[in-house]
Formats: sequence, C-alpha cells, structure tokens
Amino acid sequence: MNNKIKKILKKKNKSKIVCLTAYSKNIAEIVDDHADIVLVGDSLGSVLYNYDTTRKVSLNMMIEHTKSARMGVKKSLLVIDLPYNTYRNKSEALKNSKRSIKETKCDAVKVEGGTRVKEIVKHLVKNRIPVLGHIGVTPQTTKGKFRSKGKNEVEKRKLLKDAQDLEQSGAFGIVLECIYSDISKQITNSINIPTIGIGASVNCDGQVLVTDDLIGLNETNFRFVKKFGNIKKYIKNAVIKYKNSVKQRKFPSKKNSY
Repeated sequence: MNNKIKKILKKKNKSKIVCLTAYSKNIAEIVDDHADIVLVGDSLGSVLYNYDTTRKVSLNMMIEHTKSARMGVKKSLLVIDLPYNTYRNKSEALKNSKRSIKETKCDAVKVEGGTRVKEIVKHLVKNRIPVLGHIGVTPQTTKGKFRSKGKNEVEKRKLLKDAQDLEQSGAFGIVLECIYSDISKQITNSINIPTIGIGASVNCDGQVLVTDDLIGLNETNFRFVKKFGNIKKYIKNAVIKYKNSVKQRKFPSKKNSY
C-alpha cells in the first residue's frame, strides 16, 4: 500500500483530513503545502469549461490536467476522477485506471457510486489500483437538480450500505457529498476508513472543496461552499494597473525591453 494512503488511513478519528482540487501545476503547487489529498476532479468540466454537466468531461481531459497537477504535487496524495462512462464494467475500469496512473503518475483513482460499483472497486483493488469512493450526490449520474441525501430512512439505509460495501471492497476512503449530518456521522462511525465530506457536516473525517470556489475565483451559490478569499479582486486590480501602464506608455520600460 502507498505510504501516503497509509498516512491518510491513520488520520481516522485522530486528525482532520484536508482535501482540495487542482487542475494545473500552479494551483497544485500552492495546495500541496497544505492538503493531505489533491483531487483532480471532473468538476473541472463546470469550473474551467463551463459545461452544464460533468458527463461531458473525457478521460483525455482528466489525464492532461492531472499531468499538469502532478508537476506541482510533491507531498500530497494525488487522486484522479475517473469520468463518466469510463468504468462501466471491470475490464473498462481497470484499463482506464491503469492508463490514468501510467500517464499521470497519480496515486489513486476516484469513482462515484456505492453498492452499484462495489465489484468494480474490488477488481481495481485486487489489481493494486487504490480507490477513493464517492456516495451521496453523485454528479455523473444525478439527473435534474442536485438534492441532498439521507433525509428519510430508506435513503439512510442505502447510504450506510453503500459505505459499508465500498469499505468491504477495499476503498481507502469515501467522499460523502451533500449528505445529512446525522447519517454522515453514522457512516463515519460505522466504518474504519476515512470519510471526506462536502456538504456533509463537520462529522466527517475530513473535508474537500473546489479550490476555485474557496478563493472566490468561481461564482457559485452552493450551500456547502464558503469563500475564504477573493482572488478576483486582486486579479482585477493587477489588470487595471497593467492597462493604465500601457496607456500611459510606462510599460514596457527599458528594463522590460530587449
């Protein structure tokens, strides 16, 4: 087992796991100093390409962005999302996982689904592919408006079963997305692998956010997002200074010229 994954597993019930997204070297390099896990998520479809669904993200896109992120990640565990329709069966999942890891040098893959993908996860782990699970709201298969999960007993039982099946299949952790607080706590307490929440309360073993959201670069009104900075303001100020310098013939100066 990857030593980085061993460190993640040891954090269960001891210290919070920090997970952030990165789609390029520059952001990955900054995040790497502070995160335990860097996720190259298929969220890049909406964040970078303005797609209305992550289903439009291809494996080639994921690989290219992960190759870029890999150049900036030295310490954190680097995880790639397997995009929609790239793990419909065991052989397809293994083929695409092997390709992803070979071409990007990432540490693990992430797949969406619980009981539905347990045999695929088991097959990947058997073939020494580390897997991070993802249950609750699963954007690749959710139709229509996203709705939080675990409100009624039927949903709670299903989520608990999903988590337990993923653990038994060999996943080293599970992302819980938009799951009610009480069931996310129950799931976290009932399994021996870490849970990483996004809109699933402080009861999880760790948290993940899209970096573009938390720095204020991406406009979003999801309830689970909190802006910890406003990078847009700094970019705007820099652009204005550049524009004024050009118009006033102050840039480029002699030292900026050959």
